[in-house]
Amino acid sequence: MAIRRFKPTSPGRRRGSVLIFKEEITRTEPEKSLMEPVKRTGGRNNRGRMTARHRGGGAKRAYRKIDWKRNKDGVPAKVFSIEYDPNRSSNIALLHYADGDKRYILAPNGLRPGMEVVSGAGIEPTVGNAMPLADVPLGMEIHNVEIKPGRGGQMVRSAGMRARMMAKEGKYATLLLPSGEMRRVLMTCRATLGVVGNSDHQHVRIGKAGRNRHLGKRPHVRGSAMNPIAHPMGGGEGRRAGGRHPTSPWGKPAKGGRTRRRKNPTSKFIVRRRKKR
Repeated sequence: MAIRRFKPTSPGRRRGSVLIFKEEITRTEPEKSLMEPVKRTGGRNNRGRMTARHRGGGAKRAYRKIDWKRNKDGVPAKVFSIEYDPNRSSNIALLHYADGDKRYILAPNGLRPGMEVVSGAGIEPTVGNAMPLADVPLGMEIHNVEIKPGRGGQMVRSAGMRARMMAKEGKYATLLLPSGEMRRVLMTCRATLGVVGNSDHQHVRIGKAGRNRHLGKRPHVRGSAMNPIAHPMGGGEGRRAGGRHPTSPWGKPAKGGRTRRRKNPTSKFIVRRRKKR
């Protein structure tokens, strides 16, 4: 998918760019039977208190229900269309199954309307097919990978992402994830073959604050730009680096603090930690 850069008719146009959808998107109206409303929270919890800052507003969206599990085994499906999804970075593909069912999946690179896909064990390893990791050939690129069998794909779902099958040993397969982490996953877990499409998404430049407001993102003010009463890192004569480790407005560590839960840890499945960025 190509990127369009505008003529510098304004400061926002000078720095911004957008994706050209004409090359891949084949249908503009979504399937109504696979849609449901999205209730915006604005960063508030069930008591109306703000628990996540910098959220609110944005263009209204409808949610497209995605088939993360790909558990309709042995029933061939024809790709009817490739569509835009405002809720994610990748495009989605509408499948028409032979028994009349319709479902959305993530659209990998190379998937086109008219192609046929299928899911299950012992099928041909082609782009768009979903199968257990035990049937995925070594070196094959995959996405939408399950962590627990039957739960549905939870890893490698963003635009342009792919994981690679590195090894099989016992009941575990070793995958190389996009972050550089190598992780063992049960071979009964499923994955979809291919690379997630719309890889140019990461090269788009927002260009102006208004586009972020359309996405539901409110302004994010640096703590060092605030007064001392509003933030632990605020104040100081002139510009200063803060004088302490980065914290939230309430004094909790903002970078480097522990985020993993202790109960039921999954560290034992990590063969190699992700690369330092």
